[in-house]
Amino acid sequence: MEGAFDRFVTVYAAKYPKATETLKKDRESLLAFYDFPAEHWQHLRTTNAIESTFATVRHRTTRTRNCVSRPTFLGLAFKLIEEAEKAWRRVKRSSCCWKALPSGMANR
Repeated sequence: MEGAFDRFVTVYAAKYPKATETLKKDRESLLAFYDFPAEHWQHLRTTNAIESTFATVRHRTTRTRNCVSRPTFLGLAFKLIEEAEKAWRRVKRSSCCWKALPSGMANR
């Protein structure tokens, strides 16, 4: 992966210098994904569960006119998120996930 990253930066550095500088500066963060075992990538790669949950809450709260106070909004958002949670996929082999985390995080 590191070789592909370097080739990409080399090819596009002349045309997009600011973008490639940003990529080089954030290289470690961008490639941290590959520090995890390949079987975990499917779950790390997607944010769809988060995005679709927030889209549901956003859609319902903009369509609901009686949701004007903070307590009613929080109650509505909680129930919508609670319902959305029922449709989330379980992480395959989730017992293995804790082994992949850095040692300090596994104890939280």
